[in-house]
Amino acid sequence: MKIAIRTPLIHSLPLSHHGGCNVWLKMESSQPTGSFKLRSAAKICRYYAERGATAFISSSGGNAGIAVAHSGRKLGLPITVVVPESTPARAKQLIEQEGARLIVHGKVWSEANDYARSLATDEVIYLHPFDHPLLWEGISTIVDEVISDGLKPDAVILSVGGGSMLSGIAQGLEKHQSDHIPVYAVETPGTASFNASLNAGKLVRLDKVSGIATTLAASQVCENAFNVASRLDVRSVLVSDHEALNACRRFLDDHRVLTEPACGVSLSLLYDRKISFNPADNVLVIVCGGASVTLKGIAG
Repeated sequence: MKIAIRTPLIHSLPLSHHGGCNVWLKMESSQPTGSFKLRSAAKICRYYAERGATAFISSSGGNAGIAVAHSGRKLGLPITVVVPESTPARAKQLIEQEGARLIVHGKVWSEANDYARSLATDEVIYLHPFDHPLLWEGISTIVDEVISDGLKPDAVILSVGGGSMLSGIAQGLEKHQSDHIPVYAVETPGTASFNASLNAGKLVRLDKVSGIATTLAASQVCENAFNVASRLDVRSVLVSDHEALNACRRFLDDHRVLTEPACGVSLSLLYDRKISFNPADNVLVIVCGGASVTLKGIAG
């Protein structure tokens, strides 16, 4: 039984015009839960289920919790998801719709995560939403699919929150001997723990996170994502909340697909021409999606 699916890889004529290159979109928004997080959740839940796990508990700001809840339902195992007060009501609704037990605890994700850890037992397995090798392995299959579809990208654009996407894409690029290409890792100023860590030359924890891209709001990126930046050509970029939202609206017009601001940050690099590419370049954008995004949520 498959939980995560193979997603479409499409050429974007509108974004190719904006970027002055060939833009290819990996449509993780088409996963059953609406985001790339289903790849990582399916991988880790299946792994532990096959080894006798009887229940899972996780923390989330939204997408990861929905993905774990969905994976648990598919596997027939009970799930508890702890979210902070800042989690959108729609995300909470979708977690409960999947049949999971929902607990709201703390003002920010780190407080919800600490509480989730405290509830774990030998029988109830704790699942981190972004910091585990099995999560990155699940996400690395994005690159497997892109390569098998015949595309060898000259650059990758992706969003960074906790760092699982960057970790997984890096693993996939290394596997396919493509780790020399630049990876543009995009955040908003209010969620820029990765950018702050690169500037400091060490892992940095933000005093607070803020802004519209709530699913990027990890106060500290995982250590593996920081280490990836020392091995690969990873280039940190910041875009404003306004630019991220505007990119979501333009993408909806161009491709009839609704994405959250955490995804809009990546799309903004091309819509707002923040980076120059050569006309022959094949640029891969990970359209990470957004499980709980609504039209009202990106309205002006």
